[in-house]
Amino acid sequence: MAYGGEDPELTELRRRRLRQIQEMQASEAANAQMYAAQEAEMQRRDAERAEVLRRILTPEARERLGRIRLAKPEVASAVEQQLIALAASGRIQRQVDDATLRALLERIAPERREINITRR
Repeated sequence: MAYGGEDPELTELRRRRLRQIQEMQASEAANAQMYAAQEAEMQRRDAERAEVLRRILTPEARERLGRIRLAKPEVASAVEQQLIALAASGRIQRQVDDATLRALLERIAPERREINITRR
């Protein structure tokens, strides 16, 4: 059906374009929902992780781990993963204090290289 004497081919092109736009909008809405669901899942995991760490670390150890996270996020993540794995396997019987966390950090953190500069 042509609009007021319009070409039927032009009308068909308009219909196709409108259908394309609607499909794109539906796809974008689905992507947005999927993204929101992924974000919610990540936040849930982060909350669970934080809760486990809160239970197994003393306040001093949590503070130290927080400072490490600021300087070396990858080291802090490795320590957290190891602590959570130990807690899940039941190998942690009591809260991890600051001294125990430092010992764990010494084993996980890469060794520091000493740089000596000699002047001639």
